[in-house]
Amino acid sequence: MRQRLSSEPDRYRGRRRVPTPPRSRYAAVVTTAFVGAGIVALGAGAMPDAKSVSPSVLDELRQASITSQDAAARADAADRATRSDARDSQPGVDEQDPWLLPMQGYDFNSPYGMRWGKLHTGIDLVAPEGTPYVAIHSGTVTKAGWFGGYGYAVIVQHADGSEAIYGHSSAVSVHEGQQVKAGDQLGLVGNTGHSYGAHLHLEVHVKGQPLDPVPWLQERGVDIKLQVEAYYTEAAAS
Repeated sequence: MRQRLSSEPDRYRGRRRVPTPPRSRYAAVVTTAFVGAGIVALGAGAMPDAKSVSPSVLDELRQASITSQDAAARADAADRATRSDARDSQPGVDEQDPWLLPMQGYDFNSPYGMRWGKLHTGIDLVAPEGTPYVAIHSGTVTKAGWFGGYGYAVIVQHADGSEAIYGHSSAVSVHEGQQVKAGDQLGLVGNTGHSYGAHLHLEVHVKGQPLDPVPWLQERGVDIKLQVEAYYTEAAAS
């Protein structure tokens, strides 16, 4: 395989972004609780003795409570359907074979693009040396070991023909020819090869050409800048 060298990563800085969980279904639950609490307060404060209230008023209060609960249930069902439709519209989002983040708790640094007069063909995710990283998708390991400027690296070829390159590792945990699934550990973050500081260098290649991993992964339900996975977000919200 032809060697592909990455340029040196930039100095590391930036603030960690924290995933923002979905809130819509919880808003419906809070709304229901608020309405119910209001009815209870009305019964306790405005009507000291429920026996003095006419049956018609009590029926109206019961109906209002039932209606609010039914509305919350419908809102929750609609929210689930919306999330499901959004997930299904993404080409790579599959609960059986998902696309995932390569690790958690990193700082996004050095995006894809021109740097120092050369194309930086991937993205850099800063994390302490020795932090485990995992496969973003299932596939076959085609490289596991020293790879020029990438240092110790792992390359995984996916079923759709795309490749993910994980560079500058301190150690690799797989061997060439091994089949891996999304989430399987591939190696440990390091500072080998053309690198100035511990980080994971991640590249995505399609038909042998590097692409910006950020929008490419977003199409598959992974926002690598915000550290959000559509697959796990949906699973956690269910």
